[in-house]
Amino acid sequence: MTALKVLVPDAHLRDLDVERGVSGDRLDYIVFDETDPGAIPDEIWRSCDAVLVWHRMKITADVVAKLDRCRLIVRVGVGFDNVDGAACRARGIPLSNVPNYGTTEVADHALAMLLHLVRGLGSYEARLKADPVAGFVAEDVPVVRRIRGSTFGAIGMGRIGTAVARRAAAFDMKVIYVDPFQPEGHDLGLGIERVRTQEELLRRADIVSLHVPLSADTRNLMGAAQFAAMKPGSIFINIARGGLVDVDALHDALKSGHIAAAGLDVLPKEPPVLPTPALIEAWRGNASWLAGRLVVTPHAAFYSEAGYRDMRTFSAEILLEFLFEGRLRNNVNPGWDAKAN
Repeated sequence: MTALKVLVPDAHLRDLDVERGVSGDRLDYIVFDETDPGAIPDEIWRSCDAVLVWHRMKITADVVAKLDRCRLIVRVGVGFDNVDGAACRARGIPLSNVPNYGTTEVADHALAMLLHLVRGLGSYEARLKADPVAGFVAEDVPVVRRIRGSTFGAIGMGRIGTAVARRAAAFDMKVIYVDPFQPEGHDLGLGIERVRTQEELLRRADIVSLHVPLSADTRNLMGAAQFAAMKPGSIFINIARGGLVDVDALHDALKSGHIAAAGLDVLPKEPPVLPTPALIEAWRGNASWLAGRLVVTPHAAFYSEAGYRDMRTFSAEILLEFLFEGRLRNNVNPGWDAKAN
């Protein structure tokens, strides 16, 4: 049997040992490490039977137009905003993602950021490094506070939002959430208070955390007006997608003191390119007004060795099940088969 060709245009790892361990000789992986689709010859795009794409390359309508043989695109990860799902639908190509990996890691990361801020870990470490004697004091650090009894507001209550909410509740915080896409009664199953609007959540929450995908509707979900609507002295966490947040507005809200602190695992451009946003410049430059009030990580919330292996294993399994058995998992562009029906 001739192996089917799977194009991996933006692989982080060229060996694909995990994927090959799942698929054996049934799939022939054509591996590139590119970010520009134009760096891959057109004949490669046109001849592949499937595409396994990470997050570093945008699969635009122009790229989809080249996929003459492609039967499936799998996004190696949860977010799929780098693939034009509508263009895939128009070509009759299903798009799937991998939602069932890294949930616990991302939820842990969100709480780790919050605890880092409210327990002053960055400030204490910096003080002790600078002067182990004079810095050996607990008082006068920004943000440090008791979180027991605080209101934790989650925008989005899917898999990760739920996992984060469970952890926040375990720290004796009251959890509220808003999610217009969950059915009525969802809150009863969770035992968590649901609010009707984002505005109400922002007004009530001491900590606001984002758990929604990036789309045209959610881009800049948090801007100047939303930060102004948050409680004075509140904390903001984003471990979802960088494009959800206007980082210039967050800079202003932090500098004014209206927002006490923030944790960001994601940025609008990754990695950040020059000129970087003012907030990132202030953070990198150790601006005194921002000290101990911002923690930034490199889109790493999903990562652990176990989570990474799960993500790659499940991606290969999704390919195999559809290409050889016709079972489609985790489809995110419904209607792709409309012409066939």
